[in-house]
This record gives sequence, structure tokens and C-alpha cells, in this order.
Amino acid sequence: MDASAKLHIAQDPKAREIVRPSREEAEAAVRTLIAWAGDDPTREGLIDTPRRVAKAYRELYAGYDQDANEILKRTFKEVGGYDDIVLVKDIPFSSHCEHHMVPFAGKAHIAYLPHDGVVGLSKLARLVDVFARRLQTQENLTAQIIDALNESLNPRGAAVMLEAEHMCMSMRGIHAHGVSTITHRFTGVFAEDRNEQDRFYALVGKRG
Repeated sequence: MDASAKLHIAQDPKAREIVRPSREEAEAAVRTLIAWAGDDPTREGLIDTPRRVAKAYRELYAGYDQDANEILKRTFKEVGGYDDIVLVKDIPFSSHCEHHMVPFAGKAHIAYLPHDGVVGLSKLARLVDVFARRLQTQENLTAQIIDALNESLNPRGAAVMLEAEHMCMSMRGIHAHGVSTITHRFTGVFAEDRNEQDRFYALVGKRG
């Protein structure tokens, strides 16, 4: 990619154009980090690592090139009058902490009460993936998912819960293994009605 190529981060109210370095510059940065870690970037086992890392980054952070609105724009109105909760739970995701750039991974649970149609179930998993494949905090990831859902579907209510293990706690720092972090956010009916919250918790198998 040319050094002047620009990237616009969708679904972010503070979005701005960012000039992406060239692939060659990215690979040079990886060589620098290898040397900083204490190894020789020219040795046989590492000679192709910068190329591989640059390629992997395009996949791991593909969410910067995707728009959640596009994913959710197609809805279905012929649902036999169904207007009760739609829940997709245990959606696996992996992301990278924006503070240390190490992984965190877990499951997402998404529910909404339809207002004017429903969206394909696989689209909810794709929605999670769009935002997970960016540098993130779990709190921000939770907010971005539900905000996009509300903006595109205008449901009567929405609920999102994420539970994940953060490698920045288990691989470094405190070295706490098996610790789960849970975040959730409710809007609309879910935020106003405790009974709807309890129903959501029951369906995902969690206590409120």
C-alpha cells in the first residue's frame, strides 16, 4: 500500500483520516521491535517474520476497513408479527488490548427487541467481529456494538454482554490466569425494565 493511502475509521464519532505507512515501513518497524526484544532480525528463523507480521496485521485489524452500518443495513420485515426478544449468545471473539497490544478473547451475547424488522442472525456475529478486529478496550467494544445495533435497527431495546480473558493480566503484570471480565450495557426497554434485564440474564445463563 502506498505511504499516502488514507484510512477512515467508520462508526466512530471522532473518526479522522489516518495516513497509513507503506508495507515496507511496517516491516521495518517489526525488524526494529525484534531487535528491541533482543534477537537478530536477520537470522534464518526471523528473516521472513516482518513480512508475515505485516500480513497478519491486515487480518487481525481488518475491522478498520469495515463498516457496521453496511453489515446491518438489510433487514427482514416478514417475521409473522414476531416482536419478542431475539438473542444470539456465545459469539466467540478475539481482540487486542489498545494498551499493550496483546490479545483478549471471549464470548459476546447480543439481544434486541425488534421494532421494524429483524436482521440476519449471522450479521450479529459479523458486527462483533468488525469492532473486535481493532485495538480495543472491552468497555469500548461493548459500547460500539450496542450503539451500532441501535443506529441501524432502531430496536425497542438492546442488550449486550461481553465476557473475556485478557492476556495483559495473564501473560504479563499480575500473571492472573483464568480471570474473566464481564461488561454489559442495556438500552431502551432493557434499560427501563428490570424484568427484561432478568430475562436476558436468564437466557444467557448469568445472574443479574
